[in-house]
Order: sequence, then structure tokens, then C-alpha cells
Amino acid sequence: MNDVQAKSPGNFIRQIIEQDIKASKNGGRVATRFPPEPNGYLHIGHAKSICLNFGIALDYNGTCNLRFDDTNPHKENIEYVRAIEEDVRWLGYDWQDRLFYASDYFEQLYAFAVELIEKGLAYVCDLTAEEIRSYRGTLTEPGRNSPYRDRSIEQNLDLFRRMRDGDFKDGERVLRARIDMASPNMNLRDPALYRIRHGVIHHQTGEAWCIYPMYDFTHPISDALEGITHSICTLEFEDHRPLYDWVLEHVSVPCHPRQIEFSRLNLEYTLMSKRKLTELVDEGYVEGWDDPRMPTIAGLRRRGFTPASLRDFCERIGVSKSDNTVEMGVLENSIREDLNVHAPRRMAVLHPLKVVITNFPEDAEEEVSAPNHPQDETLGVRSLPFTREIYIDREDFREEAPKKFKRLVSGGEVRLRNAYVIRCDEVIKNNQGEIVELHCSYDAATLGANPEGRKVKGVIHWVSARHGVTAEIRLYDRLFSHPAPDNARDGKDYRQHLNPDSLRTLTGCIVEPSLAVASPGERFQFEREGYFCVDPVLSKDDHLVFNRTVTLRDSWAKIEQQQKAG
Repeated sequence: MNDVQAKSPGNFIRQIIEQDIKASKNGGRVATRFPPEPNGYLHIGHAKSICLNFGIALDYNGTCNLRFDDTNPHKENIEYVRAIEEDVRWLGYDWQDRLFYASDYFEQLYAFAVELIEKGLAYVCDLTAEEIRSYRGTLTEPGRNSPYRDRSIEQNLDLFRRMRDGDFKDGERVLRARIDMASPNMNLRDPALYRIRHGVIHHQTGEAWCIYPMYDFTHPISDALEGITHSICTLEFEDHRPLYDWVLEHVSVPCHPRQIEFSRLNLEYTLMSKRKLTELVDEGYVEGWDDPRMPTIAGLRRRGFTPASLRDFCERIGVSKSDNTVEMGVLENSIREDLNVHAPRRMAVLHPLKVVITNFPEDAEEEVSAPNHPQDETLGVRSLPFTREIYIDREDFREEAPKKFKRLVSGGEVRLRNAYVIRCDEVIKNNQGEIVELHCSYDAATLGANPEGRKVKGVIHWVSARHGVTAEIRLYDRLFSHPAPDNARDGKDYRQHLNPDSLRTLTGCIVEPSLAVASPGERFQFEREGYFCVDPVLSKDDHLVFNRTVTLRDSWAKIEQQQKAG
């Protein structure tokens, strides 16, 4: 974890923690947790929570547990558990021996539920889910007591035991807290504590249980049993805090953690709803949870994002109580800045156009030297084979071009990156009038030197035709074309805002020969094109596949300005 920054910027949560330490609360101890439900892959919003909880533990010499809140077995599975573990490790954090499951506490949770029944604070209710909703009331009208609210303690104990034994069908009965049906806080109007779930195999407990505790009951008790001091969660749980405290005040737990809420991450041009991300996967709009267009940590990793860039992003956006939406450019700038420093440079021709250098000997071959990084000499140099036939990008040639076009034109000169100045002497076309080849001449005196008596402004990249390696290059872009796909004022379903150009696949691209041995996940800057990585899933020894991580500059800035102006 040496690469994780030692100290993070201050925020209101850290101020609370520092005040608690100063007041010797919890004996000066700091213990946090990251408690995901294993019902999908983690996304960039979870990364914010991971960095916050583990970062606090690091900064205050505390601990951070990884705990799976696994109380909904019909939606959870071991695939998600393993994926979450991998994501947390990849981000640079280690829970050491503190891996827990809410299901570890099922027996204790059952005993605490019995304790509430014995205190007259919980009862078994026979109302259907729909009836419970109708009895609940509204924000302006109090709820009504269930007709089963005044069952005796003995009756409730017997019914709850029979719920556990499997005597009742799904939905036939629930265990509810006995609090206040007139409370202005809807969460305190006798919330459900346990429901019946038959026919599911839990990934940890198998078929041992047919009743499962609700999140609002499970979470505070799990925190207390683990000795958590600061239970940090997102702002939508602020209204649940009175219930969190109520549970802890009425059962015999060893401590009472403090719940603190912060605003969740909202990011432009994407979604943070796990349900809708699941729909995108299940309905085939993306290739899976690790599709490089997805905001999942797995997708971002496959696209080429680094752990450091995500940690940097989380620090840049900060922690507050205010809901706001972060521009996608902030995330993209984090990875640009990281890769600009660390990514070796390579050359790749995405739209090949053959160039024949007519005055270079046909069978000759020359090695030219190129730096792996123009600002970091420690990364060394590489040799590039220079041959009579090379490829340049079609976008770098125009027969006739405007004045500001600083690349190759018919009759004009341009410098090949790390090599010679060439002049276009002839344009070869096919019967359809399409350009298929350029005949050029090179100036042998211009390797590392400017030509005498003339100034060549343009520099383009190239690859040897003889030594270049064929590759597939995937140009990924934002998944949605609308900055708020889930909250657009046009009334459209979020699917209608999917960006049709979020993936463009280019085949027949030519990359420099050194990339033939690039490792899965390895990252590079393709000069003048952007930052790319070797796809760890699709790329094979005989079929190289590169994913574009991000462009060299923000190509969406102008689009966003136009959208805001409109």
C-alpha cells in the first residue's frame, strides 16, 4: 500500500473523527468499514466510499473492515463477492484479516430479534406487503396500527420461531419493530425486521435459513459487533439514522457506532444505479460488467484506468453533504495526468495509408532511435526499423489542404517522428479515384536535423510496413450522449440516450513491432492519438486488441459548452 497517499485532504467527516479522538471517545480508536451488498459489480461511486473509509483508517492508524451485507440471497452470488474483493485490492487497499459477512451474524441477529420481542418492541405481522403500505400512512397523515400489533409476547415468540422453522409461505408473515406509527419519520413506522424467503441458496449459509433480516436491522448490529466507531454511509441513509440508533439502543450490543452521511457521487454521462447497470448488462447494451464503457471499477480497469487515477479523482471531488454532479472531464483529466507521466510512448497507425520512399533502397533497413518518454530519460529509448515502405495515417494527408493543415500535402514536406523529412511526389489512386498509395522521397540529411534553407512545421507518426504488427483498436467513448441520461427533461428512457458512437472498432491497424510483446493491461500513449491499453480479455498473441482509455485532450468540452448554452 505504499503507493496510496499517506494523508488525504480534510473534510467534515475527518473533523468529526478528530473531535472524537480529542475527546477520547472510543478510547481514541478509529474503526470504519466498507459494506457492499454482493448483488453486482462495484462502480466509481463505490470507489469514493472505498477511498474514504480505508483512507480514514490509514490516516488515523485505525482499521477498516470489508463486510458483505449479504441478506438478499436471491440477488447475490459468489461471483460478485470475488469481484468486489478484487476491486478493493486493485485500488490499493487491504482489509488484512477483517473480512466479514452479515450472514456471519445470522444466529446473533435472530437472538437480538427475540430480545426485541421479549421487550415488547417487535411483533409478527400477518398483513401483506400491500396492506402494510396502505397502513403506513403518508408524509402528512399518520399510519394506522396493524391489527396484529398487540399480540402477546408469547404469541410473537412462537410465531417467530415457526417463521424460522419454515412453517409459513413467503410473504405470509413478517417480523416488525414496534415503534410509532404516527412518527413523522416514515422509517420509524413499525419497519420490517425479518421476511420469509424460501427456495434460495445463500452463497455462505446454503439452505440453513428461510428467514432473512432486513438491512436496517442488520447493519447497525453488524457495525456494533465489529466494534465500528464511525459508520460512514451515503446521504440517502440520513433519514434511516434514527432507526439505526433505535436498534442499537434497544438490543444488548457492546457499543454504539456513530453514523455519518455524505453525498453520493453523481457523474455526468453515466449511471450510478446498480439496477439500471444490471439492465444494461442483462439486455445486451454492453458486453458485460467489465465492458470498458461501464462506470464499474472492473470496466474502468479494463479500459486502462489506474488505481492512482481513481484515488486522485476521489480526492479531487472531495467529501461533502451537498448533492452535486461531477463533470466527466474531472475523471478523464485524472487518468490523462497519470498516464502522461507514466505511460511509455509508441506509434500506431489507425487508418493506414502506404507510403513508398522511392529514393530509399528497396532491401535496405535502418534503425532509428526513439525515446520511450520525451520527459523522462530514465525510461530509456527503443529502436524503430525504418524501411522503404511505411504506413502513415490517412488523416495526415491531403491532396489539397487549408493553410493551417500542418501535415503532409501533395508536393509538400513533413517530418516523420524520430526519423526523416519526406516530400510527397506522387499520389497513386485506384479506378474509383481513391488514394491507395503515396510515393515520397526522403532527405537523408534530416535525421535529427532540420533541412537547410527550409522550415518543416509538421510532424506525423508512422510504422514500418515490413515490421509493423496488425492490431484491432477499440475506440471507447462515453456510454451516453446526454450529461444526465437518467434525469433528462425530455422524458426519454435512459436507454434512448445511449451514445451510438460509444464504441468504434478499427481492424487492420498497424502498430510498431515492440507492441507485439505487450502484456495484457499494459498502458501506452499512442503518439498523437491518445492513451491505450492492451485489452486483458480479448487480446491474444495472434490477435492484438487495444482499448482507448482516453483521448489526448478533452474532445467533449466544446460539445458540453454547446449543450449548456442550448
